[in-house]
Amino acid sequence: MSSFRDTCLTIQFMKKLLTLAFLLASAFGLAQNLTETDKLYTTAKLWGFLKYYHPEVAGGKFDWDAQLFDIIEKTKTISNSGDLSAVYDKWLDGLGPVKPCKACARPSSKKYLDKNFDLSWTQDPTLFSESVSRKLKSIEQNRFLGKSHYFGVHDPVGNVEFKNEKTYGSGVWNDRNLRLLSLIRYWNQFEYFSPNKYLTDQNWNDVLREMIPKFDNAKSEQELHLAMLELVTRTDDSHAGITTAQANAYFGHYWIAADFRIIDEKAVITSFHDVEKAQKDDLRIGDVIEKVNGKSISEIMKERDRYLPASNPAVKKRRRYAFLNGPDDSATIVFSRNGQSAEKTVKRYLSDDLKDPVKTDPKWKILNNNIGYVDMGRLEIKEIDAMWDMLKATSAIIFDIRNYPKGTVYAIGAKLFGREDFVTFTQPDPDYPGKFYWNKILSIGKNGNDKFKGKVILLVNEMTQSHGEFTVMGLQCAPNAITIGSQTAGADGNVSDAIFPDGTSTYITGLGVYYPDGTQTQRTGVKIDIEVQPTVSGIAEGRDEILEKAIKTASEKPIKN
Repeated sequence: MSSFRDTCLTIQFMKKLLTLAFLLASAFGLAQNLTETDKLYTTAKLWGFLKYYHPEVAGGKFDWDAQLFDIIEKTKTISNSGDLSAVYDKWLDGLGPVKPCKACARPSSKKYLDKNFDLSWTQDPTLFSESVSRKLKSIEQNRFLGKSHYFGVHDPVGNVEFKNEKTYGSGVWNDRNLRLLSLIRYWNQFEYFSPNKYLTDQNWNDVLREMIPKFDNAKSEQELHLAMLELVTRTDDSHAGITTAQANAYFGHYWIAADFRIIDEKAVITSFHDVEKAQKDDLRIGDVIEKVNGKSISEIMKERDRYLPASNPAVKKRRRYAFLNGPDDSATIVFSRNGQSAEKTVKRYLSDDLKDPVKTDPKWKILNNNIGYVDMGRLEIKEIDAMWDMLKATSAIIFDIRNYPKGTVYAIGAKLFGREDFVTFTQPDPDYPGKFYWNKILSIGKNGNDKFKGKVILLVNEMTQSHGEFTVMGLQCAPNAITIGSQTAGADGNVSDAIFPDGTSTYITGLGVYYPDGTQTQRTGVKIDIEVQPTVSGIAEGRDEILEKAIKTASEKPIKN
């Protein structure tokens, strides 16, 4: 008995000790001096939480932008967390009582992806007083249900649509409150409605803390727009980006007359935007541009990397405007051709002055050895029957998806194979912002018809993005499918538009997209069977090495049925 009593006393003592330690930690945390960034960081997170969770706020009762400006003003002279919590406490009380929500307590039948969701910061004793944390927990447990004033869900797709966000015109850059709103609004939209937040290279909380001074101290419209561009770049999402005159001016409005691909940190000319203008500067396919106005391509890449939204390095290199563009109508380049290096000045043009060649070759055709070929970026739904009539007897069909298809995947799948599962999604739970749940698995194909018995070869590269990747995933269900090429853009799923306070539009990927086995596609791209990267020599010789590999693969080992 004595031993049992001693054990109980020890447990009670440890509980008291832990409680005391918690109270001391809280007191120490709340007594710490705060920087302006500290205060704005906590305010930004609290403002976003209340916007989507508090029943009165989410219902649209308040001018929520004005509430942010008011709290920023009230916390200007505050120097410690205790006083900051006192302001928050009064703010919460002013929003009105939070009524009990019985529906919020009911167990959900949804299967959640738990990697994105974390509201533990609302209970952090170094950020908030016990009173504030208790009220925040009550708001979470009795959160707003129904149609939010600030977002809706696209039916039947499931990604969110942001609503009722105010815009304030081009003078935003000259108003501190509006500059901070630009950051805080978008940061919270991504925080609660990106299915892929857990995949960012940098912790999203750290992004907020790091970006606060850049928005707070922007001294011009261009500085603000570059801060906005850097912010969306931190999402590591190829769907993101902004296009404004100020942002474009940073890269320059003038282009050379040639297109190119970055290989080994050099720009290799692959085609021409305007053949006549390119010839005037003696630009040739396969020319390797090593420097522009004294800077190497690798230096330019490092300098501009933070302004190039991309899910992976392949898309970073795809952002061609970042490397050879400039503010002037000419540039001095160092280039090599046939192993010889030289320097010369070339003209640069406004994009409207360049005449891109129009494709005139057939959208589908039969190559040697009875191999079919389809340009999926040009094939229309209404043309599928004609395409199929020509190619259904071929030994293989090469579907070139190094482009953006036109919604043809389901109709083509119905020609090629029987019903197969090919994709599943995570989508936002509008009744629990920040949580994402698994949706049903989608199928493609059509049972009952004679199916294609030849090989199905899919060509991909960094230009294969979003619906292109979705198309690849669908056609990969063909029993004899082979995917050839290089890493795709890693940005699938319907996009949600987001509007900055000055009216600038951007996007976030709104759905998580996975193979039926749970393999993610965001950032990584689609599964590839045979990897092929273009080479400098191949480009110089005018060869399409990915297509060549596809033709060779199509000709190998006839399939036994």
